[in-house]
Amino acid sequence: MSIEVIGTYATAVCLLIGSGFIIVGVIGLLKFNDPMTRLHAPTKVGTIGIGMLLLASIFHSFVLGETSVHEILIMAFLFVTAPISAHFIAKVSMHHRSCDVPPLPPRDDTWSTFSVPQADRNSESVAQD
Repeated sequence: MSIEVIGTYATAVCLLIGSGFIIVGVIGLLKFNDPMTRLHAPTKVGTIGIGMLLLASIFHSFVLGETSVHEILIMAFLFVTAPISAHFIAKVSMHHRSCDVPPLPPRDDTWSTFSVPQADRNSESVAQD
């Protein structure tokens, strides 16, 4: 077996694995009902799926004899930004009270996420009326 044949098989395997992960992520995104469980499907599974597709692109460019660092940069950016964006989406969902939130801690000043100053609470009630 030559290196080209091995690279072609590696590309095909990475494409199949990446496609499988993306299909599972799409099914999870459509099946889950509340935003917090729906959040896990595209962030966890989608990141691995896109990573495998980018790895297939790296193998394919290696088989063609071309070198490219674009895929590595995209993969690094994806792995850094996906957890951060998921964290922000979860925080927005918790602040809008559109999902089940964890119980409040015994002292509200120890967890700044739900600590709202009294002046802001009064302005929120006036804005809702």
